[in-house]
Amino acid sequence: MDTIGFVGSGNMAEALIKGIVAAKIYAPENVFISDIRTERLELLAEKYGVAPVESNAELAAKAKTVVLSIKPQNMTDALGSIKDAIGGETLVISIAAGIKVAKIAGVLGEMAIVRVMPNTPALIAEGASALFANERAKSLLDKALSIFSSVGKAVVVENEDLIDAVTAVSGSGPAYYFLLMEEMVKAGVKLGLPGDVAKDLVLQTAKGAGLLAVEADKNNESPAELRRKVTSPGGTTEAALKTLAANNYSRVITDALTAACDRSRELSG
Repeated sequence: MDTIGFVGSGNMAEALIKGIVAAKIYAPENVFISDIRTERLELLAEKYGVAPVESNAELAAKAKTVVLSIKPQNMTDALGSIKDAIGGETLVISIAAGIKVAKIAGVLGEMAIVRVMPNTPALIAEGASALFANERAKSLLDKALSIFSSVGKAVVVENEDLIDAVTAVSGSGPAYYFLLMEEMVKAGVKLGLPGDVAKDLVLQTAKGAGLLAVEADKNNESPAELRRKVTSPGGTTEAALKTLAANNYSRVITDALTAACDRSRELSG
């Protein structure tokens, strides 16, 4: 009987619970949850049939895999609450941004630990997650990958320092797309479109472009090639892209992601 427990039952924990139960990776009764909010535990138990427990320590004693799905500022207290109950063969997975494997091992001891940077589209099973496993966790990496593959695409990085780059690219990435959509809607309104029409067109265009890029990738066709296909010489798209180039669009994107990566390094200490 394989078991898993979630210390902290917020939105990302719920996304993972929904994914692993739907994919039948874990039976609902073998999924344990803990949280300081009893009403949250009751809600998840009712929705997914999972099992609430009274304390983090009880969860750590029962689960073969423990997911630390908590805010970074709560990590010290959470680790302290499970350190005397967790088994030495337990797989520990952390999705807390900025918390290094060494900090977790410093409290729990030399254990199998996987650090993960997911992103919010996991809430609709379209997430992008990158995993780093320490040496003891490498034999359990397939188990961790199956959990995060249940809510989208999951990849592995071999160097923990690359999690900062992952944070910049995909962890924070949805916000960049949301900002672009926001500004395109505003521009559409300025050009005379009714607000609801501009919004519908922008959202569908974003969805269609993303799906097209994913489909094209199956044939090794890159976003750059797709861009070239839609850009006719002397046409409307070329006029727009020339304006973006004149305003150093590429440099702006690079600078933005570099700033996010640098900030992630600062927060990780």
